[in-house]
Amino acid sequence: MDVITSKYETLLLDMDGVLAEVSKSYRAAIVLTCHHYGAKSVNDEAVTEWKIRGNANCDWTLSRDMILADPDGQKDVTLEEVTKTFEDFYQGTESTPGLYRLETLIPTLEILTELRKRSKGGIGIVTGRPRSDCIKFLRDMKIEEFFVASYCAEDGPKKPDPFPVQSICKQLGVQPDKKVVLVGDTPDDIKSAVAAGCSGVGVTTPEAANSQAEKGENHALAPMSVAMTKCGADMILEPGFSELVTYFKEES
Repeated sequence: MDVITSKYETLLLDMDGVLAEVSKSYRAAIVLTCHHYGAKSVNDEAVTEWKIRGNANCDWTLSRDMILADPDGQKDVTLEEVTKTFEDFYQGTESTPGLYRLETLIPTLEILTELRKRSKGGIGIVTGRPRSDCIKFLRDMKIEEFFVASYCAEDGPKKPDPFPVQSICKQLGVQPDKKVVLVGDTPDDIKSAVAAGCSGVGVTTPEAANSQAEKGENHALAPMSVAMTKCGADMILEPGFSELVTYFKEES
């Protein structure tokens, strides 16, 4: 692969929408949880709109906020109740398979292999997932070996706070600067990277890219992608971010 320019040295990846295709898992669990508590107006487009607004990195909290904002949503529902319902949908119960089983890997193993070779300090994950869910996905997809560090929901403040990016940089032994790039799929990802002094690159999710293709429009014009550009993303890549390899110096 030809290198366009050695723009980045260290790679950080968000998980949902970047590594993991979650339209039928996490996204679906948000909608189903909201409907369970009477917020029937909530759909995937509404979830996208809320994520564009920002401060929406925890799907449990987001689900409750959307329930409370819906005219027919149950106003006395607690975060604990919402979390349990969400987890029942996502993890599954004795009678119902978990939605997590529908998740798939977006980038190819070839791209991950090449990026791992080129990323100084290794590749880090910065996700709002609970650590158990993060590990489960990596193991299910057989890609644990590609990552040397991760920052998960239990580790402290969530994106868009800069702390997650600063923390993972420390774990990787690199300084948070523009040579470090976080690839994400929401404005919160880009804001977190920029606030930490790093670079942010957006990636369009497969679902959004397909929707744009059906309209004959460029993937980068999807609403979430436009929002990431406005937040300071260096560029917006297609699902799978294969082009990203060309912005890293080839391993000598």
